[in-house]
This record gives sequence, C-alpha cells and structure tokens, in this order.
Amino acid sequence: MGAPSINISFIEKAISAITRGERGIVLLAVKDTLPAPATNPVTVITENDIPQGLSEPTIEQIKLAMIGYTNAPKKVLVYHMGIATDAEKSAIEQKYKSALDALETIKFDYLAIPTVQTDGKAEDIATWVKTMRQNKKKKIKAVLPNVAADNEGVINYTTEKNIKTESVKGEDGTITQVNTIYTAEQFCSRIAGLIAGTPLTISCTYAPLPELSDCTRLNDIDTPVDKGEFILFYDGEKVKVVRGVNSFITTVDGKGESFKKIKIVEAMDMINDDITKTAQDSYLGKYANTYSNKCLLISAISAYFAQLKKDDIVSSYSIGLDADAIRAYLKSKGQQATLDDGTVKDVDECSDEEIITAATGASVFLKGTVKILDAIEDIKLPIYI
Repeated sequence: MGAPSINISFIEKAISAITRGERGIVLLAVKDTLPAPATNPVTVITENDIPQGLSEPTIEQIKLAMIGYTNAPKKVLVYHMGIATDAEKSAIEQKYKSALDALETIKFDYLAIPTVQTDGKAEDIATWVKTMRQNKKKKIKAVLPNVAADNEGVINYTTEKNIKTESVKGEDGTITQVNTIYTAEQFCSRIAGLIAGTPLTISCTYAPLPELSDCTRLNDIDTPVDKGEFILFYDGEKVKVVRGVNSFITTVDGKGESFKKIKIVEAMDMINDDITKTAQDSYLGKYANTYSNKCLLISAISAYFAQLKKDDIVSSYSIGLDADAIRAYLKSKGQQATLDDGTVKDVDECSDEEIITAATGASVFLKGTVKILDAIEDIKLPIYI
C-alpha cells in the first residue's frame, strides 16, 4: 500500500501550484519593537491583523505590501528588528545579524526592508540572499533599492519617484490634491507584494499600479531593463511595470537568458522546493533503494510535471536515471556494478540500460529537463500596405 502514496503527494503538490504561485509570502523586516506577547514575525492577512504599537510608517509599508497584483500576497510577515531611531551603527549591525539568523528558519518568498538603504545594509542583504540560494538552498528573493546584484534572487528596484495623488477634503469642504512621493527604498514593499501576487501563469510585465498617478519619467526605458533594473513608466494614462526582470545580467553556460525573468525563476524555485520537500516527506528513508523504487520516484516526479504542463506552467519535461552519474559514483567507490538481477559486472562493460539498474548505496542519481512557459510580453506585427 505504500507505493501510491508518493505519487499522490507529488500530484497534490502540482495541483496546488497555481494557488501557491498566485499567493506568495512577503516578509517585511522593520525597525519597530513590539512588546510581549507579540509574536515575531507577526502574521498579517488582513488590515485587522496589523498589531497595535507599530509606527505609522511601518503600517503604511504593510498596507503597500498587501496590495498585490492579480491577487494579494498570501500573507505578509512583519519581523520587528527592535532598532531604536537613534541606534548607533554597531547596534544596527547586530540587530540585522540577529534578524538574518532568524529569517533562515522562516518560510517566505520575497523579502523587503523599508529602511535597508538608509541603514547602509542593502549590499549586505543582497550578499545574504545569494548565500541562502546557493549554499543553504533556501530559494528566497529580495526586492532591494538600487542594488545591481547580478543575481536572479535580487530584484533591483530603481524608480526613484513613485507619486501617489489623493483628494483630501478640508474642513471648509474644499478638495485639495495631495501628493505622496515614495522613494525607491520606500516602494520596495509594494513591488514585493505585487510580484508575490502574480500568478505563475502570467508575468508582472505591464502590471498597472492604480494607486500611483505618476513616476520618474525616463526617455530610455530599454537600457535600464537590459541592466537588470525593475522600473516603472507612465504610459500617458497610468503607471505600469516595464518588464518583470531581476538583477541577473551576466549569462554563463547553464544559466542563460531565462534566469533574468522573475516569472521563470519563480517557477524554477517552486519546482526545486516541491521536489526536494516532497521527496523528503514521502520518499527518503521510507523505501529500499532498489531499481523498482527508483522508478517509483521517477514516476511520481513525472506525474508532478504532467500536472504542471496541464496548468500551462511548463511546456515539456523529461526525467530519468543518470547513467553517467551512476558510472562515476561506482568508479569513485572502486566498486563493480551489481545489477537488478543480481549480476555483477565491471562498470565499463555495462550498457546504459544495465548501469541504471545497479545498486548505488543510499544515493539516487536522476537527470531531467523542463521547459517553463514564459508569458506573452512582446508582440511583433509588421503591417504592409
């Protein structure tokens, strides 16, 4: 009865992929201090969840993050760092270190820190995100102001003027137009929420920000995007995102143009997390490492991809045992290949069909490919008369 369970686990993960993709988790790290018994972080799903005792600027940042795009974020986690307004540099340094240590154990998708540039910590946060993604395998992203991190985990937001116009009624009944101008630093929370609320089936390219009346106007919007900058533009009627890109620009073998797209990276991160965590929960330690049980894992992962294809998240995929990796493993151990039928052969004498059945201790060597669907962002339509 154990065999179907892993298939079911993977399929359930795939079925919930769109819902999870539409409603990501934003974490805001703020300077405020909240007294006990307030939790840290505070979970905010509706405005009623915003706790008493937070400063007005922090409350405004939370509300910005909650706006989202097609959907609101699943939730906003507010981590209060407890930094005094007159704190010295050494105290700020220590509080940030403590906060980052804590964030390693908290599940979230997008990080924003409303005072990160003012605190002189933007570059440090970018470095931390890179470390989390590469060394700790924690696939988080951060929206940071004016940080050319050249990494898919950092969204470099550089629109310096984000103008919101509101009609305010005075005591005499007079209506006055009041502008609020957010800096790039102050608007990263809004961008994090917007990206977190973008479904996996679309991108945030040309996403409108209806609360804004204007923004920094650039004569050239292509060059900043090519440099990995996430920017807004005013189209004459409304303010919109130019293109959903992260800060990654230096392509290398195995890491090409697709890594520049926020949509593609989000799907890659989700697939990585789903396969890793579902395998840990439903497979590792629960099955003998036989060829048939390896095939069971392959079948389960294939079912996961099949559901993602059905939901237009991926267009094609393949998954199987890696014959080359198995050969290298056995040679590194100085072992012959013990095949599925009990036959023992020299590794170099085995065909690929034979070697994939060989016993490999506690390890399973898989290889696969997946093509993630992009969103329609460019239309080329020459019209000849």
